[in-house]
Amino acid sequence: METKNIMIVGVGGQGSLLASKLLGHLLMEQGFDVKVSEVHGMSQRGGSVVTYVRYGSKVSSPVIDRGEADYIVSFELLEAARWLSYLKPDGQIVTSTQQIDPMPVITGAASYPEDLVEKMRAVGAKVDALDCLALAEEAGSSKAVNIVLMGRLSHYFDLPDEAWQASLEAMVPPKFLELNKKAFELGKKA
Repeated sequence: METKNIMIVGVGGQGSLLASKLLGHLLMEQGFDVKVSEVHGMSQRGGSVVTYVRYGSKVSSPVIDRGEADYIVSFELLEAARWLSYLKPDGQIVTSTQQIDPMPVITGAASYPEDLVEKMRAVGAKVDALDCLALAEEAGSSKAVNIVLMGRLSHYFDLPDEAWQASLEAMVPPKFLELNKKAFELGKKA
């Protein structure tokens, strides 16, 4: 099997590390060779972060170059647009519609770009945009956006739901498991 590439992008503090660990566990349990990069970027709350998950028969490097991502999973709309050049021509973006102002917007030096979903689609990107924050809050915690996104991403994988559930059980602390299972289902069914 050829190597598949997933980029997880967002803002520090949103849970991209758990999302990448969940995907890595899921894919290894399915028998794939998997490489997961560390979180790159400003991991403190507010900074841009990116994690790479690569899987296939044999994966030699954890790094994804421009134009190689099969999927970009984005926790924040501007981050999806920022990393768009990494998407393959037939790749898929799965993004939360949440908007978190970057420092230039906070300081007044710039404005948050408008109509980002439409702009990404206008250049040919396939964009699955969802209000993941509202779904996470419905599940019981705004911090579950990452798992809502994983639920949404599961639409694009031919893997059994039991495998996703087993990885959730392995990676999420027991006291948060039911909330995260609900978040996953809300994302999956949205």
